[in-house]
Amino acid sequence: MALLPPGSTIGILGGGQLGRMLAVAAAQFGYKVHIYAPDAESVAAEVTAHHSQAAWDDEPRLAAFAAACDVVTYEFENVPVDTVRFLSGHVAVRPGAAGLKIAQDRLEEKNFVAGLGGRPAPFAAVPDRAALDAALGEIGAPAILKTVRMGYDGKGQARIMTPADADTAWETIGRHAAVLEGFVTFAHEFSVILVRGIDGEVRFWDSPVNVHEGGILATSSLPPPQIVADQQGEARALMAKIAEELDYVGVLTGEFFATKDGPVFNEMAPRVHNSGHWTIEGAVASQFENHIRAVAGLPLGSPATRALPVAMRNLIGAGIADIPALLADENCHVHHYSKTEVREGRKLGHATWVGASPA
Repeated sequence: MALLPPGSTIGILGGGQLGRMLAVAAAQFGYKVHIYAPDAESVAAEVTAHHSQAAWDDEPRLAAFAAACDVVTYEFENVPVDTVRFLSGHVAVRPGAAGLKIAQDRLEEKNFVAGLGGRPAPFAAVPDRAALDAALGEIGAPAILKTVRMGYDGKGQARIMTPADADTAWETIGRHAAVLEGFVTFAHEFSVILVRGIDGEVRFWDSPVNVHEGGILATSSLPPPQIVADQQGEARALMAKIAEELDYVGVLTGEFFATKDGPVFNEMAPRVHNSGHWTIEGAVASQFENHIRAVAGLPLGSPATRALPVAMRNLIGAGIADIPALLADENCHVHHYSKTEVREGRKLGHATWVGASPA
């Protein structure tokens, strides 16, 4: 495969902060970026040469977008699979639709990972309300009910502490097809972030330990506790197997629980990931740079960590007001995503410390 020459255009499906950071990385290599998203407001389009605002199923606009791009990628996992399949008939899309399809269906994802020898949390399909009672009989409580499709940052989920909570949980998730997951007793949550090139080469960043608050990632930090370091190898082997099975190109993320019995797979994201934002300043080549390198056919960059410790903190909702104080810390790197509306639970920026702890 020929390398994508400078001046070429990389199309990105989705207009959020991940697309924004990918676009900045693409500019570093001399590429232009074309954002395609249905939303009028696009923080990614603010830093790109071209922006198409159109529906995911607008085939004439999609065809025009494909014609204007040399390769296409995506920045979030809720792009319709049919959109990617349509575009793939007109232009190279990396990664392709296979990983996207699996990541959009929690039940398919768990069965896929289990089939490759991975260990997801105990789970049962809940296609309807009656099936929830049967699933609770099989899995037990406490458990978490999650919609099969959509849902991230804690959305589309309900906890079931006792079987008496079943009705409320079913209503909370909107009575959608779901999967019931048994609670996992774990020491820490961590992620495995890899990049796979067109030639099949795979490289990994060090695994950060992740802390969630209200279902939303709050912090990612390195070095991880010993139990995570001990389980990183097994988790990496599973993610490499997933990437190979999907013939994946680009950055792929897996989230895991570190337990006394080894790493338990939680979920995967076929894209750059919030828990990898630390790599912008903390790694030799960031997840965004290496994703662009991969989809453009360039040699992959080193994912080595520059210095320890590393800490990344999300600036969520009103937390964005902390930026002036963070900027006063000479060891802090600040990223503002340029979103105009401040609301609870919305990721508006992040801050990273490399080789130093937060003040």
